[in-house]
Amino acid sequence: MDLGLKDRVYIVTGATRGLGNAVVRELVADGAKVVLTGRDEERAAAAAAELGPDAVGVAVANADPEAAARLIATARERFGGFDGILISVGGPPAGFVADNTDEQWQAAFESVFLGAVRLARAAAAELEAGGVIGFVLSGSVHEPIPGLTISNGLRPGLAGFAKSLADELGPRGIRVVGVLPSRIDTDRVRELDGMSADPEATRAANEARIPLRRYGTPEEFGRVGAFLLSPAASYLTGIMVPVDGGMRHGF
Repeated sequence: MDLGLKDRVYIVTGATRGLGNAVVRELVADGAKVVLTGRDEERAAAAAAELGPDAVGVAVANADPEAAARLIATARERFGGFDGILISVGGPPAGFVADNTDEQWQAAFESVFLGAVRLARAAAAELEAGGVIGFVLSGSVHEPIPGLTISNGLRPGLAGFAKSLADELGPRGIRVVGVLPSRIDTDRVRELDGMSADPEATRAANEARIPLRRYGTPEEFGRVGAFLLSPAASYLTGIMVPVDGGMRHGF
């Protein structure tokens, strides 16, 4: 299938590694041009260099109020257009209710929630019909994950914002989608498993709860993300797509 990605221009935040990077790789492989971000300038430049001339790296944090304007300007200057954005950010600190401090909550709100709202709002003002705004969220949108209290608090609210945005932007022909990873085999998930007394047993227990009996690969997640951002998904909006091997048992 031709996804129609050739020469389309996307911004993908938090894309120097992990899930954001997995999506970027699939986009570029199918002919898209990408502005990718990360907090570290050297890492952002290196991630873009790996992908060749169709990618440029920018060091910026999602929480920066000026991030959106800078990224959209970069997309237009370097590649002559702007067709969509995928808003991804590293997971907030792990912990239970009694563990997480006000400072951790505030920092996570600025980055995970308010930063995403600002980026989406700016993108909505700039996109034309056929544009797309995507969010990398979490399976915690539907079901809280033990030990990830901050994520459990913020991700569902952001999914609600995305649904509202889809309703508002639909008449302009702009789509809004969410992708909900669960146990994808990334550094973040391995780090979470490693916080237990027996990481191997924790992974085995998690795999036993997944109908496909394994963790997903970043490539599997990346392909779903690239499809949802592509013109091939032109009649999909306001949806939250789980990429979880069947781990969520609800409809």
